[in-house]
Amino acid sequence: MAAYGPHLPSEEDAPERLPCRESGQLTGHEGAVLAVRFNRQGTYILSCGKDQTVRLWNPHRQLLIKTYTGHGYEVRDTAVLRDNSQFATVGGDREIFLWDVGSGRIIRRFRGHEKMANAVEFGPDDATLVTAGYDQCVKVWDCRARTYDALQTMKAFKDSVTCLQVTSAPDIIAGSVDGTVRRFDIRAGRMYTDDLHNPVTGIAVSGDEQCILASCMADRILLIDKSSGQLLETYRGHKHRAYKVECCFTPSDAAIVGASEDGQVLYWDLVDAKVIRRFTAHDGVICSIAMHPEGTSLVTSSTGGDIKVWT
Repeated sequence: MAAYGPHLPSEEDAPERLPCRESGQLTGHEGAVLAVRFNRQGTYILSCGKDQTVRLWNPHRQLLIKTYTGHGYEVRDTAVLRDNSQFATVGGDREIFLWDVGSGRIIRRFRGHEKMANAVEFGPDDATLVTAGYDQCVKVWDCRARTYDALQTMKAFKDSVTCLQVTSAPDIIAGSVDGTVRRFDIRAGRMYTDDLHNPVTGIAVSGDEQCILASCMADRILLIDKSSGQLLETYRGHKHRAYKVECCFTPSDAAIVGASEDGQVLYWDLVDAKVIRRFTAHDGVICSIAMHPEGTSLVTSSTGGDIKVWT
């Protein structure tokens, strides 16, 4: 355990419940569902489709609440405000939309990415948006300013930026097809780079914000110490070679969850890196996974257009 440091759980802290029993399906999207995201309370999810729509669901009752239209191409990612009043989306049309949840109205439009945008997150104060795209950029936007221009642009990558996370520090952590994970320390104005040698398509941050999980092509998920960049563990057993595949921690940080291109979901013990559970979730590639904030359920989506709820 010494290699992991005091901030990681012991083996005795392994989660008691790992969602793997199908409890419902959410149908309605035409084509691949590229992202599914829980709100902070875990009461609903948003799904992003290749059919250019965003859909709001109650996954616990398998109920479609609202459909949002406005993007001209596929919607690739979404993020929700803490108070659930607004959400942001990005997609193939290079635009960033800020939506009102209740009315379905687009409140703001930001333009600045030269190619399609892949990922979006709110800043820790909910006053800023962070986006990443095919144009090798990470951009920061001021949601309260009247300007439509980016507040800050970080163009340090050599290929498409596929995924990002924003911590409370605040740090912006982004992964790229160029094989790097880069951490931007906003307060210090510094950038730190970890070269993982394979395209990175998914990023997750542990609950204590001390570790980074990176989903890499070549069938690997890597656990990295955020401060030192030290490789702590490698997780294998899934297929990840051609598509964007995501990963996440369970709420206790005692296990990690990963998707596979053969339609399987896998759980690994964080410390010994052993697969502790696996099951087939979809016939095709799993595009996205989202763990309930309390770990009581898992939502998955696929290239076939179906969304499944697991408890």
